[in-house]
Amino acid sequence: MFLTFRAAVEAAVEDALTALDLPADDLGVERPPEDVDAVLASSVAFRLAGETGAPPPAVAERVADAVDPAVHEYLDRVDTQGPYVNFHPTPRYLSDTVEAALDGDWGRLPDRGESVVVEHTSANPTGPVHIGRARNPIVGDAVARILGFAGYDVETHYYVNDAGRQVAILTWAYETFDEAELPEAEREKRDHELVRYYRRGTTVLEEGDPEAVEAAESAIAAVMQGLEEGDPETEERVEAVVEPMLEGMSASLERLPAAFDRRVHETEFMPAETRDATARLRALDEAVYDEEAWQLDLADFGIEKRLVFQRSDGTSLYPTRDIAHHQWKLDEYDHAVTVLGEDHRLQADSVRAALELLGHDTDPLDQVIYSYVDMPEGKMSTRAGTGVDLDDLLDEAVERAREEVEDRAGDRIREDDLSPEDVDRIARQVGVGAVRFDVVAKQPTKAITFEWERALNFEAQSAPYVQYVHARTCGVLERARSEDSTVSSSVDPTALSAPEERDLVRAVARFPAVVKAAAEDRTPHVVATYAREFAETFNAFYRSCPVLSADEEVRAARLALVAAARETVGNALSLLGVEAPESM
Repeated sequence: MFLTFRAAVEAAVEDALTALDLPADDLGVERPPEDVDAVLASSVAFRLAGETGAPPPAVAERVADAVDPAVHEYLDRVDTQGPYVNFHPTPRYLSDTVEAALDGDWGRLPDRGESVVVEHTSANPTGPVHIGRARNPIVGDAVARILGFAGYDVETHYYVNDAGRQVAILTWAYETFDEAELPEAEREKRDHELVRYYRRGTTVLEEGDPEAVEAAESAIAAVMQGLEEGDPETEERVEAVVEPMLEGMSASLERLPAAFDRRVHETEFMPAETRDATARLRALDEAVYDEEAWQLDLADFGIEKRLVFQRSDGTSLYPTRDIAHHQWKLDEYDHAVTVLGEDHRLQADSVRAALELLGHDTDPLDQVIYSYVDMPEGKMSTRAGTGVDLDDLLDEAVERAREEVEDRAGDRIREDDLSPEDVDRIARQVGVGAVRFDVVAKQPTKAITFEWERALNFEAQSAPYVQYVHARTCGVLERARSEDSTVSSSVDPTALSAPEERDLVRAVARFPAVVKAAAEDRTPHVVATYAREFAETFNAFYRSCPVLSADEEVRAARLALVAAARETVGNALSLLGVEAPESM
């Protein structure tokens, strides 16, 4: 309804400006300031003040007078408040919104007929996932969910770096060291077991005697050369460590949850596609051989650092294989979104520039760049073994959530109103949800220091705060069912007259527009912001508008509004990958 109303408002402003013989290139339609009572407002008067020689409030009056509400759907009346032209919907807007939101797919946009691949996480398979890396799967999974809800045909990929130096180090170390020489694994999981070999290998390379380091480097180079040539035996050796490592990492990611439709390996593009890309790159005018490597001069793209794409021994580098990978993406999908850490921005820009030099249209390529997550103690390193593992973080989150639930629901637990299974479920939903929501709620480019007190705060604008709203709506509807009340599929708009009711309907109506904006801009934090604001709006309604004790007509309308709110907040949480508890 909101999108329909917005289109009507934009048409009304454009028609009015045309009638006034004023330019209609920027309509200024937006959400009004908080002190303006309207669903939408136009700030066009600011733009036109200089052209007309009149102050903005006077221009706003002229525009408002030129609007004919009768010819635009859902448009009831127009007024002004200072420089703003304000647009108010008809009562039918309220009832149509509530009735439409009772659909379980509320907010879902029509099928676009366009495919999009979302590549995210893609952490090197050399150790457990830690919280610093966890922003990638949390953001990436939310982007994929939102794009799917917005009508795209979405496929999620984990791009496995199984041809780089780090994996070669892990392969060499696994084949070299005896497990008895290694410290005990922190968990009985394959990623925790295998990372011990990687850490021992890096220690030898950094601190070993020159003879041992030379032998190690020779073995590591042989692994990389074998992969470059597509040697089956080398590929099997690498697979022997990569696949179990990924198995352990995937088990951690599934707890978030973050799942993938497909794993795409670097080695899938070796040797044929990578050799082809290398040959084409070397043929470019921008290609230079310098410092014993082939490099690409990207100065014309404003990139000072050259892109190294082939070593003197003929082996490729990660960017070379990534170019081949992206050529495949451009052939297979209409859009390609990659979620990357901030330290990969230069590489992503360089790969895009190289693709353009090779004649590809790179408009379908999007990057979502994120900053890393720190704990208050500081940054983390897989190589050094100083990180906070995702498994540890989620265990701690669930345990802290359990303590909070037990403290808040002590009487219900003692009276067997909440079973141990209920407490386990709520602790998991709240604990994991708190981690996901706290991470995804921030703009990706802003750094995060994860803090328990903020993430698990039931009173502040956190996941538990929003989840509790969903549980509250479920509680109201369950009590209504116990009293033999059903939710009507039709709503009398005259029964929704309180300001808090209208505010809640307006918040429900905005949801599809939020989905559309978040999908277009690849910004899942927009949905999180909406969810927090929605929770505040619902709580104001809940405090001021009794539902079950209202008279029959108002009760029916408010029950329908509560059901619409449940669908809205539940779907918003689902897009963020946060579970919506039915009780808390």
